[in-house]
Amino acid sequence: MKLFGGGKSDHPMADAGEARKILDAIPAGDSFKALEDLSHWLESVRSWEGFRPEHRAQLAQMVDEAAQAHLRKLQRDYLSSPRLSSFQENRLWAAIRESYRQSAIVFATCIDAYATRQKGWEDLKHGMPLLTVRALHALAAQMKWQYIRYSPSDNSLWGLIARIYALAENREYAQTKVAAYPGVPGETSPEQEFLKTVMMASSSPDSLLPVEIELAERLIEHFAGSFKLTLEHQPGIAYWIDLAASQPPLRLARPPQRAPTLRFFAAGGALKELGQLIQTVKSTHAVPSQLGLGGNFEPEVVLDVLDHLALYWSPKPPERKAPRHKVKSRLAATHGFDGVLAALATSGEVQFEQNKIESWIVENVSAGGFGASVPQIQGEWLKIGCLVGLQPEGGTNWVLGVVRRFHRESPQQGTVGIQTLARAALPVKVKPQNGQVGSGQNAETAILLNPADSASEAQLLLRAGVLVAGRNLELERDGKLYLLMVAGVMESGEDYDLVRFRQMIRETGE
Repeated sequence: MKLFGGGKSDHPMADAGEARKILDAIPAGDSFKALEDLSHWLESVRSWEGFRPEHRAQLAQMVDEAAQAHLRKLQRDYLSSPRLSSFQENRLWAAIRESYRQSAIVFATCIDAYATRQKGWEDLKHGMPLLTVRALHALAAQMKWQYIRYSPSDNSLWGLIARIYALAENREYAQTKVAAYPGVPGETSPEQEFLKTVMMASSSPDSLLPVEIELAERLIEHFAGSFKLTLEHQPGIAYWIDLAASQPPLRLARPPQRAPTLRFFAAGGALKELGQLIQTVKSTHAVPSQLGLGGNFEPEVVLDVLDHLALYWSPKPPERKAPRHKVKSRLAATHGFDGVLAALATSGEVQFEQNKIESWIVENVSAGGFGASVPQIQGEWLKIGCLVGLQPEGGTNWVLGVVRRFHRESPQQGTVGIQTLARAALPVKVKPQNGQVGSGQNAETAILLNPADSASEAQLLLRAGVLVAGRNLELERDGKLYLLMVAGVMESGEDYDLVRFRQMIRETGE
């Protein structure tokens, strides 16, 4: 191989026709194998020294385009499969993230050749807007898949995003519109891709479920053309980022010290459009098809994400419902419907290893919940929406709550935000009302929340699948038989339903 001069490179993809044959031969029916092969070719194209910058860029785009259909398939599999094993989930996640990582690296290499004026850099000039869009898209996708696993923030990615976008501004192609991929409608620009990335980071993805993160990304894509980016702080601007720093964007609590590398951004006109969309979904009980959410989602699910975005895109930061107080104390923690039920049924001192109960550290508390650190994450159960039971050190009662925020600080450690459901709970037996169809069903154990509350209403945690539409329940407690009439399902998790009932005493037992 001749690295310099007019000699032809002996890389298998040196000839565009041969490169196309290689890509066409990659098996279409096995997306795992296809992405593995394509990631190999991306790495090979990046590291081969015999390519001129423009040739490397053309090959990188060809391989990246070939990966898109496989990426879409594996992402659908990950987000739509309700019961993936830990092995399957990790395999899918790793394949998707690695493909985006290799794409980002090779596009960044091409951009660096242009920025540092390597031999042949002039030939890249006309393609820089597209290369930059592809690079920022791949970097944002890497971040998204880190959000989905609640992984620690990778500041090296933020540094790369900032440098790539700053170059686009400096060379005056940040607002140049291009079609990101063949067959994808609409156009975008480096500035728009940058704004989508920082708006996602500012939307508190660590308090969303994986499918909600996917919906948030789709909605951000829909509203991207209305986002606002400025060089100076203006009224209504909620966030800022420093292009000279390798760090994520921050909410504007106070104006930072002025610097030419600061950029301020906000939802802009998208905030009004978002409010109108919320009203449309509420009034029609339907999701407009033009949103392009990539699937059929219940209006309530979409509405939850819309409300979440409205909260974090507002110029005013979300207000806590109750003040938080810093504390440091130990907690016993268990999880899931069965884990909570077992803890409530166990009397006496907690046996951590025997009962598979973990030890957490409370860091702050409020009337509505608390934050805690998890010194040792055990297994893959810790997720947004998971039911947890928590017993303060020295206490005897179990506090029940739901995980609302989760952030991994390392593979073994993390922090959680818990919303309190009840400060007292009691296992009870429930069964279908006598005389109703299917009332012969066996009694089920449920968890009655705050049992000392008003007798006219009750909140129960039921094992998932126990509640049947149109069927009331009966509960016997303290010698009294209660009729429980469903008033509404307040929340559903993987293994539980939180249901509100109207409660009426039917008769007194013997």
